Amino acid sequence: MKRQVFNPFLPSYEYIPDGEPYVFGDRLYVYGSHDKFNGERFCENDYVCWSAPLDSLYDWRHEGIIYRKNQDPMNSDGARCLYAPDIQQGPDGRYYLYYALDMLGIMSVAVCDTPAGSFQYYGSVKYQDGKLVGESSDDIFQFDPGIFMDDDGRIYLYSGFGPEDSEQCNQLFKSRKYEGAYCFELEPDMLTVKAGPKLILPKAGHANGTSFIGHEFFEASSMRKIGNTYYFIYSSINSHELCYATSDRPDGGFVYGGTIISNGDIFLNGRTEAERLNYTGNNHGSIIEMNGQWYVFYHRQTNKHAFSRQACAEKIVLDEDGRIKQVEMTSCGLNDGPLVGKGQYEAYIACNLYSKNGHATLALT
Repeated sequence: MKRQVFNPFLPSYEYIPDGEPYVFGDRLYVYGSHDKFNGERFCENDYVCWSAPLDSLYDWRHEGIIYRKNQDPMNSDGARCLYAPDIQQGPDGRYYLYYALDMLGIMSVAVCDTPAGSFQYYGSVKYQDGKLVGESSDDIFQFDPGIFMDDDGRIYLYSGFGPEDSEQCNQLFKSRKYEGAYCFELEPDMLTVKAGPKLILPKAGHANGTSFIGHEFFEASSMRKIGNTYYFIYSSINSHELCYATSDRPDGGFVYGGTIISNGDIFLNGRTEAERLNYTGNNHGSIIEMNGQWYVFYHRQTNKHAFSRQACAEKIVLDEDGRIKQVEMTSCGLNDGPLVGKGQYEAYIACNLYSKNGHATLALT
């Protein structure tokens, strides 16, 4: 019998949330932030990478630590955490890893000749005059960068954060703007802004008259292109769901598409918050095509708190009009069909978590 693949698909001791899946050569690579077992905050560990052959998605290989948080000159003491990264192979063939140091509000870049080798600090994203993006109080607060190179070689960087307006956020972000998702175009050096920033998705309170009401942007920018359509994947103000928006260009014109997955299965088949089946928490991920099948990569919470998140994946389907129907969270995402109904399975693969009092948000447990 062919070996099966479970959710979470990495070993039970590993915690890789915010997953960005990419195919380089004949392997699937997953990049994400790195939680601790029973951690006390998000993303406490250094970046690692896992990869698997495209024809054996059960055979995951730990590529080791690819970048340490104290490699950034602005974090030499390692006090700040490495939040969700993204990666892109540049026009020079090298691999560029984009990240933000928790609440610093500036995006930085590391580079490597191979997709999972040892990355080295390259610099922080900057304007033409050398000023760092996000450095001044009249700039945009930078968070969760997403990087994308189009078919014509033009390079786009996405960033943004969308909490509700508050004096606390104004103070924390040092008066920098946080109105939704923004797009920059970069020079071929992968570091210097060529154009932007340009607001492309609104956050809650700024979405009146748009298609995003109820699913406004919160965080987790990620871009994919399918045919001639651009798919912007993001985590909405609801936090537990990954949504998508589509456009015919990469730097604007986006309209809301729908929910791809919720780690509470909320909105699935019309289910409401009151009818949800699971503990909920934040969500972050993206989509990828492998072997003719599309998947969404996401994370779910474990250990009855928000800070030990594990990587999962599910099959998705794009219909003839390019729409993605919401999929259910399962225990067998990368598997070729349901799990065999015999033998024993470890409890950690259970995809719905309850307490004796029913479901609850992690913050209340």
